[in-house]
Amino acid sequence: MSLKITFVTETFPPEVNGVAMTVGRLVSGMRERGHRVSVIRPRQGKADAGGEHETPMPGLPLPGYPGLRFGLPAGGNLARRWRQQRPDLVHVVTEGPLGWSAVSVARRLGIPVTSGFHTNFDRYSVHYGFGWMRPAVAAYLRTLHRRTRATMVPTAALAADLAGEGIIGVRVVGRGVDTRLFDPQRHSPALRQAWGLAPGALACLYVGRLAAEKNLALIEKSFAAIQHVLPSAKMIWVGDGPSAARLRSAHPDHYFAGTRLGEDLATHYASADLFLFPSLSETYGNVVAEAMASGLPVLAYRSAAAAELISDGANGQLVQPGDEASYLAAALALASHRERLPELSAAARYTMLPRNWANVVDRFEMVAREAMA
Repeated sequence: MSLKITFVTETFPPEVNGVAMTVGRLVSGMRERGHRVSVIRPRQGKADAGGEHETPMPGLPLPGYPGLRFGLPAGGNLARRWRQQRPDLVHVVTEGPLGWSAVSVARRLGIPVTSGFHTNFDRYSVHYGFGWMRPAVAAYLRTLHRRTRATMVPTAALAADLAGEGIIGVRVVGRGVDTRLFDPQRHSPALRQAWGLAPGALACLYVGRLAAEKNLALIEKSFAAIQHVLPSAKMIWVGDGPSAARLRSAHPDHYFAGTRLGEDLATHYASADLFLFPSLSETYGNVVAEAMASGLPVLAYRSAAAAELISDGANGQLVQPGDEASYLAAALALASHRERLPELSAAARYTMLPRNWANVVDRFEMVAREAMA
């Protein structure tokens, strides 16, 4: 039976972030299965009229995230809309005021409502000068999810954490990766030359938001240690964010590629040798999956996607969360023993081949039908 589903989200393609990409995949995947899917999201500018089956709503800039907006409360608007055209299910992706309104209205009208847990906003508050608000932010997030019939999460570890905090109906839906796009065959000697790499030199890569919550200072320390023993090594940064200007000023010898998309992004992954990712703020971390699918060994903390996807020493390298000394030592060891990298690369690629988006959409649909029942 075809379903009529409304997604309520603060972010959606063409915005560039992991949540937008994930929601875009779920929406397109459900539509391909014949379901009628609409999207309600904040307006991203005066000229934003929305795409097909998209409804832009009033919003305000999100502090610390230039270019993104959060939706304002819209209870009256949503109630009128859903009384006229009642969805079978409302799925709330993000927990802002718009999402809270959607949960409240859906419950009041007796519409099944589910939610997704994509971002640890309570942890982010520490990095943006609002650490004193962390308990209140955490309580707000947990309260919203307790009001929905199911909370969909990317990993079993996160599911256990949320269940331990009293959130019932937590379901692991997972995340996929496009292994046709992210492919080692996209390796480009020409791109490596454009990076300023000498033949055979080591290219270390980071892809993601250039922001404090990503623990970029540890990447800086790790690469400085690598460069001390391998002066020809190069650090490649892909992405943008509030830390970009400081990084460029501090490291004029690094290569800053800015935001990259699609095949261009995939070529950057496949052309590097080692992926450095020390973030501890992720609920998943799509870039870990993309790097591994591209045949790129990943060094990460045992957290989120890395904990689920990486077998330490077999297809990448893991260290205990927060152990900076071990992270630095592992970075040096990988750089100093490059003969290990091809084996890690092949195993990383092999690990990701079954992780396709079709399976994730299947799981989403199953949880949605459970919530409706």
